[in-house]
Amino acid sequence: MSATVELLSAALQALTPEHLDIQDDSALHAGHAGARDGGGHYTLTIVSARFQGLSRVHRHRLIYETLGDLMQTKVHALAIRAFTPEEI
Repeated sequence: MSATVELLSAALQALTPEHLDIQDDSALHAGHAGARDGGGHYTLTIVSARFQGLSRVHRHRLIYETLGDLMQTKVHALAIRAFTPEEI
């Protein structure tokens, strides 16, 4: 597990996930401008009761807020799949 995946995982614990999977897709984007600047490409699948009653946009905003500065420094692109436990 990469250091950035560990940082993302630690930050996302604030959402008390029942399931959390972070895939590092950075190698697929080698040479991409964001990759050259140090930001990685990741796919996130997260299941949390915290998403109950939230639209897809609000779920994404909550994740971005939770990740804070990591979105500016460690992440260039983040594909998000966010579900409530009932949706799984």
